[in-house]
Amino acid sequence: MTLTITPLPQIPLIFPGDNLADLLITSLQTARITLEDGDILVVTQKIVSKAEGRLVNLATITPSKEALELAKKSEKDPRLVEIILQESNEVLRVRPGTIIVEHKLGFICASAGIDHSNVRVEGGTPENWVSLLPENPDNSALEIRRRIKVSTGARIGVLIIDSHGRAWRLGTIGTAIGISGLPAIVDERGWQDLYGYRLKITMVAAADELAGAAALVMGEAAEGIPAVHVRGFPHPLREGSLKELIRPKGNDLFR
Repeated sequence: MTLTITPLPQIPLIFPGDNLADLLITSLQTARITLEDGDILVVTQKIVSKAEGRLVNLATITPSKEALELAKKSEKDPRLVEIILQESNEVLRVRPGTIIVEHKLGFICASAGIDHSNVRVEGGTPENWVSLLPENPDNSALEIRRRIKVSTGARIGVLIIDSHGRAWRLGTIGTAIGISGLPAIVDERGWQDLYGYRLKITMVAAADELAGAAALVMGEAAEGIPAVHVRGFPHPLREGSLKELIRPKGNDLFR
């Protein structure tokens, strides 16, 4: 098995209303890659959010009383805290410099996935603009996939990823937040190991594993690689969704 991850070149800066599917197809042509059934395109959350207009100018935000109180505890801009609250189901942990929440999409992350990096909007200073996660990343991935299918005929998967921290380890890692046309989880319960033992609890977060591998190629700063082409994914493609990866609260032993 060989997994090939190829950066897609010359993707321009993205602005609200841009057609990501068309831009990805043009980039594939530049890279001389012809899509085949079973291929996967992995794209960063940031370009999806930009194309969908998920950008907010902090100058337009009036913080609530709750945001003002939380801003004191976290030592963050009250306007930013207000947006974090709007994008969250619940605040789980607070310390100076950090707010950990349950995002409206169901996963646990810092600052509801809101950040300043690589956000460029005409008007105002860069420090005033932040990007939010897509409202429905699964649907965003599905729409890109549908448009590419119409243009190329290829049956592919599309994965939208973001950088998340982890509770017990330092550093961020690429994490799947939007999935269409590939499995989020591969259930290996009942599979045999080398010695004939049947696995009882093993469920592989295949979408997250691919997200981490793709993030190594994309980088986190000024690399300018917001999308990659993947060939050789070792699991059959099928319909998948972010919900597969969210641990039910009843099974969460650490909250």
